[in-house]
Amino acid sequence: MELVDRLLKGDKRAAAKLISLVENEDKEASAVLRELYQHTGKTHIVGITGPSGVGKSSLVFGLTKVIRERGKKVGIVAIDPTSRFTGGAILGDRIRMTELSTDEGVFMRSMGTRGHHGGIARATTEAAMVLDAMGMDVVFVETVGAGQSQSMIWECVHTSVLVEMPGMGDEIQALKAGILEIGDIFVVNKGDREGADQLVKELESVAEYKAMEQEWKPPVHVTIATDGQGIEDVVNSIENHLEYLKESGEYQKREEERAKGEFTRTVQDLLLKKAFDGEGSKKKFDELLREVMEKKTDPYSAAEKLLED
Repeated sequence: MELVDRLLKGDKRAAAKLISLVENEDKEASAVLRELYQHTGKTHIVGITGPSGVGKSSLVFGLTKVIRERGKKVGIVAIDPTSRFTGGAILGDRIRMTELSTDEGVFMRSMGTRGHHGGIARATTEAAMVLDAMGMDVVFVETVGAGQSQSMIWECVHTSVLVEMPGMGDEIQALKAGILEIGDIFVVNKGDREGADQLVKELESVAEYKAMEQEWKPPVHVTIATDGQGIEDVVNSIENHLEYLKESGEYQKREEERAKGEFTRTVQDLLLKKAFDGEGSKKKFDELLREVMEKKTDPYSAAEKLLED
């Protein structure tokens, strides 16, 4: 396939086109992904997650600049809320990080969630796969900013960077049982604000707890991303975590988890498509839905019947 050949040579237009095919569930998407898969597995995929407003985009911008200075190529998949009217991303790469758009070693793509939960888009893993095959050394996946539900990012990345900021009050206590558990690196952004020291202490206590269960103790960094302060230390920790994953054998485990998650989602998608494929399936669905609404059957029995047929 011509697009795939161009992608493997680093063509940005080919990358944009292939991600669009996947995102729009184009009929060519499956063939593309099959061909690309053998060319993947070399990229360090890093999730940047945390509540809205903590400065994730500013952090990604700063991290990318430092990594580029070190001679590595960077891909960015920024997940944004979906427009009710167009189905596209509300905050696109036209708005943010425009300074990076002319850098040949950087590829950015904004993707709308399109109703998908967990702070990521449905095609997040596929987009990362495209950038992996393209030859990017690091791919950042920046989540929407949806609180605890963002723990789904764990299934898509090797390293999770959790970004917080001062002024969240007791919210961090509520998050401890959820998203904090997946953080490999903690970042307190907007570190010049009041309460930064207290937040660092709270995150360090979480890091201590995690270190009791695993070899890796999540470092806690303080940054002011808009000024570039503390950014290089975060990049160092990202690189150190990758080294730890490979030396400890944890990298292979995370690759297995990523493969399992993608395989499971693909099976689910194929089952849904088969269940609704064709006029006969749609008619059967409508009939079973009517039976459910009339209490003649229950949703579980109806679903089993639909899949059996």
